[in-house]
Amino acid sequence: MAFSLAPGLLLPLLVGLLNFASSTQDYQDALSKAILFFEGQRSGFLPQDQRITWRSNSGLSDGWMYNADLTGGYYDAGDNVKFGFPMAFTTTMLAWSVIEFGDSMPPHELRNSLVAIRWATDYLLKALSQLPNRIFVQVGDPNIDHSCWERPEDMDTARTVYAVDAPNPASDVAGESAAALAASSIAFRSSDPGYSDTLLRNAINAFQFANSYRGAYSDNSNIKDGACPYYCDFDGYQDELLWGAAWLRRATQQDTYLDYIQSNGQTLGADENINEFGWDNKHAGLNVLVSKEVIEGNMYSLQSYRASADSFMCTLIPESSASHIEYSPGGLIYRPGGSNLQHTTSIAFLSLVYANSLARTSQAINCGNVYVTPTRLRQQAKRQVDYILGENPKGLSYMVGYSNYYPQRIHHRGSSLPSIKDHPQFIACKEGSIYFNSTDPNPNVLVGAVVGGPGEDDFYEDDRIDYKKSEPTTYINAPLVGALAYLVANPNFSN
Repeated sequence: MAFSLAPGLLLPLLVGLLNFASSTQDYQDALSKAILFFEGQRSGFLPQDQRITWRSNSGLSDGWMYNADLTGGYYDAGDNVKFGFPMAFTTTMLAWSVIEFGDSMPPHELRNSLVAIRWATDYLLKALSQLPNRIFVQVGDPNIDHSCWERPEDMDTARTVYAVDAPNPASDVAGESAAALAASSIAFRSSDPGYSDTLLRNAINAFQFANSYRGAYSDNSNIKDGACPYYCDFDGYQDELLWGAAWLRRATQQDTYLDYIQSNGQTLGADENINEFGWDNKHAGLNVLVSKEVIEGNMYSLQSYRASADSFMCTLIPESSASHIEYSPGGLIYRPGGSNLQHTTSIAFLSLVYANSLARTSQAINCGNVYVTPTRLRQQAKRQVDYILGENPKGLSYMVGYSNYYPQRIHHRGSSLPSIKDHPQFIACKEGSIYFNSTDPNPNVLVGAVVGGPGEDDFYEDDRIDYKKSEPTTYINAPLVGALAYLVANPNFSN
């Protein structure tokens, strides 16, 4: 792929190439910062041990119009809206990171990870508190919010609450919420069994709502304008039903959920769209999750999930005849559409999880012209993580605060506006525009935030306005936590 370089980019490119050849990453430092990022995304009343100290309380009246307490949770990105769908997926991925790689984390980072999960699950419990007849799916009107540039602490925009009442559907949000709480119940089982039981009980209720009233939450006319085009379910709700059932099977070991996965797989399209994984499409993650029972438990009735997971992994390997994932010239997995690193971190995580299952049973994947070993999958994942941390043509860490060369002008309201502690005067909706349009670095460093990342040509301009590249999200960081945890314990696995 041919592209031109501005003169000022030549030195960073050379530095990047040198880093690519010689650098080693401090995975423990990166892990600590990836977890810390979530404290910068907190909504609600912040605790005394809050470590991102330029943030303060926000959204303390959330839920009042329904006479409900909907405080807490996370702002999903650089805005001040709480979208239940990506928040639940973020929670699932943080919990899966702990389930799969928690033993690889330093003890204090495992504790911090559980704190990050609980900040989300406490909110999700509130969002599900009026089941079996109602689920809260969002707080904040994104169309109004996105017309302002203001700190979460200053919000004077409508904190509209979006709810779905039975028999109206919300299978995607409810199904993902079930997955999040079921996975989190496993993560908390040893440290807080009482809380774990509460999470599992609510996960079961959420799944019942999801399965009983089938359809996407954005199918509801009162939700559509608030969810779309931001987080409506473009790929359908069916994958979230299977995903929720798979996590409930993992958490309960009940055959009810096994039967559901077996009998509904074809009906709900388990074999479709397998080459994606993210907040909108769970198919690849579903197949990897269910395949654990095939690979490690000899549950051959689920063999079709294993075949789909193998197929997905083969698409990631450039030397495989089945490969069709795009790569940038610098080696980054690339998918069109913006916020590319969400795909990179999710795929790296899945590769490491699948490699673990294969390694436990000394298996490899037959990709036709090549056998792919667990080590090869781990190499692939490590290469993607290293690219994010700075081993790329620009020599730029796409994690804020990691290394000495990282994005300074991220698309994030709280980071780009002066802290309320430094500038206690109110900054109104449109008064923040001067900060949005400024070319100055953000005054507050959102440590650990991973931005959307470069384009298909490895080019990244540090531009706050270009939100597709410069905006961080919780669902970029969540799977990265697990990938980094593995690399902390295995930085030099056999090549």
